[in-house]
Amino acid sequence: MKKFGLSKKERIKLKRHFNLVYTKGKVIYSPAKKIKATYYHEDNRENAGVKVAFAVYKKAGKAVWRNRVKRLLREAYRLNKSALVKTAIDKGKFLLIVFSPYGIDQKRNKKIYLKDIMPEVIDLMNIIKQDI
Repeated sequence: MKKFGLSKKERIKLKRHFNLVYTKGKVIYSPAKKIKATYYHEDNRENAGVKVAFAVYKKAGKAVWRNRVKRLLREAYRLNKSALVKTAIDKGKFLLIVFSPYGIDQKRNKKIYLKDIMPEVIDLMNIIKQDI
C-alpha cells in the first residue's frame, strides 16, 4: 500500500460491505455539519485495515458538481489517511467508511474547493480514530 495512493484494494466495492456499513454502522457529522461519515468496524486481525467509499446523492447537484465533490473528498482522505490506517492495523480492526456531503449542495455552494473539504474530513477521521 502506497502512503499517498488510493488503490482498488482500499475502496469498498462489495454490496455486502455497503450493506454492513449502512445497516450496522455509526453515523457522525463534521463539526460544521458539511460532511457525514458512516463507518463500521470489527475485530479482524488477518484483514486489518481500512476500506473507504465516497457517495453523493443525486439531489445534491448536477453530475459535474457531484463528481467534483467526490474527487475532493477522495483527495482529502488520500492525503491524510496514514494515521487512521496505522491505528486500525495496530489495533487489528477492519474498518469500512463511507464519506458523503451533508450540509453542502450545488444551490448553496456553486464552487467548492479542497480547502473547504479538507478540515472537515480530517476532523471526521480523528473522531473515527478515537472510537476504534
